Amino acid sequence: MSKRNKFARIGMATKGLVYLLLGGLTAFSAFGWGGEKAGSSAAIDFLSNRIFGQVLLVVTAIGLLGYLFFRWRESFIGDFEDKNKAVAIVTRIAYFGSGLFYGLLAFSALKSVIGMQSSDKSSFGLTDLLNSEYGLYIAIVIGVIVTVKAGYEFYRAFSGSFKEKVSKAELSKSEHDKVLKAGLVGHTARGVVFGILAFLFYKAAFSRSRDGMGQEEAFSFIEDTFGWVILAVIALGVVIYGVFMMISARYSAIE
Repeated sequence: MSKRNKFARIGMATKGLVYLLLGGLTAFSAFGWGGEKAGSSAAIDFLSNRIFGQVLLVVTAIGLLGYLFFRWRESFIGDFEDKNKAVAIVTRIAYFGSGLFYGLLAFSALKSVIGMQSSDKSSFGLTDLLNSEYGLYIAIVIGVIVTVKAGYEFYRAFSGSFKEKVSKAELSKSEHDKVLKAGLVGHTARGVVFGILAFLFYKAAFSRSRDGMGQEEAFSFIEDTFGWVILAVIALGVVIYGVFMMISARYSAIE
């Protein structure tokens, strides 16, 4: 296995860790066992408060940069000859955006290490943008992007396209089936969270207050609207997605 592929796999595993943490924290909150409704940055904050937190943050940042490398490599030089031109272009853009997001999350982790102020609510300055004079249009554009992301997650889940990436070579049939079921549940849970987040952006577009737009707000909306049981189910689905990503880091067919 090349160093390039190892770095990519570390990135996938680190992304899995982030989702494992944010889903776990949210599930604990739903069950009343402490925790909090968490977004990606809250997972970083959680790590920073552990023993050897600074070391954990540096390792996490390096891992997230590995995912940035993995996604941008696919975006720029990935082989999409089996897809039509429009789908290939959209996929490349999606991979670029995904890499950028996790690159920003890595930057957030490094900011915490060097003592710069970090806030989950800032969402990398998103609140300031949403409350600017162009906030309505920005909220709508982001809402459309997140809607597409939600649709893509549901497509991945129910078309089974994610199955292509999971190698059968080192897994028994039973193990392979379990990994694929985890992928189905995980991608579906992500689709639900992004779908609700898109709705919140559309709602914010025509609201006076556009503060606090992130995954934690989507989780809060789920609990307020559908109750703690549904929140727990979706949070556990996000945990399963994290586990799926960590397993995929080991068994995915990365060229």
